[in-house]
Amino acid sequence: MLQVQGLDAWYDRSHVVQGLSFEVKAGEIVTLMGRNGAGKTSTLRAIMGLMSKRAGSVRFDGHDILALPAHARWHLGLAYVPEERRIVPGLTVRENLRLGLIAGSERGMEAERIAGIAQTFPRLAERMNQEGTSLSGGEQQMLAIARAMMARPRLILLDEPSEGIMPLLVHEMFELFRRMKRQGTTLVLVEQNVERALQISDRAYILDQGRIVHHGAAEELLADREIQERYCAV
Repeated sequence: MLQVQGLDAWYDRSHVVQGLSFEVKAGEIVTLMGRNGAGKTSTLRAIMGLMSKRAGSVRFDGHDILALPAHARWHLGLAYVPEERRIVPGLTVRENLRLGLIAGSERGMEAERIAGIAQTFPRLAERMNQEGTSLSGGEQQMLAIARAMMARPRLILLDEPSEGIMPLLVHEMFELFRRMKRQGTTLVLVEQNVERALQISDRAYILDQGRIVHHGAAEELLADREIQERYCAV
């Protein structure tokens, strides 16, 4: 579903992603691992078209998308949930969810999709008319994921979904990712909670200083404490 070949990306003159190549198959959960500053977030942003200077090849479901703007990638079925969540101030939970509909032609599906979100996220169902930014950190993260799901994407890029969230909600979130996979959604995770991420992933890639230095089956990396401590310890 996603093929990245020789991906490079820059912040001004800083070469933060250096020749990355990896792939994600339909229905997989793949985790990108590494210390802070390893290039994980920059990789997601480059895939989504949010890095102004990038080179290489990014193909999504057979489409060459490297030159496409982010909104065009969204229309193809690629969604991105940033670490900072970006809940829009002044809008209710329901209104934030409506932003996830990618075209005016889908407005007729709004009630059906919000009803589906309410079943998946009971906490949000209770807060539909509450301002989104008044939710707890974990609930805001759920809202950001739910907003992405409104567009029925085939692949979601998730950046640090468990950051700053209480353990009970972290458990709920990772169980949600398992259900999303069973329902056919492909996920790419950037996650500092390495153990939890590997427990639900199929494969993982380890980044260091903008390069992939190791990759393998998630269960193998979960058992390899030496690799984790060398490349992923904060």
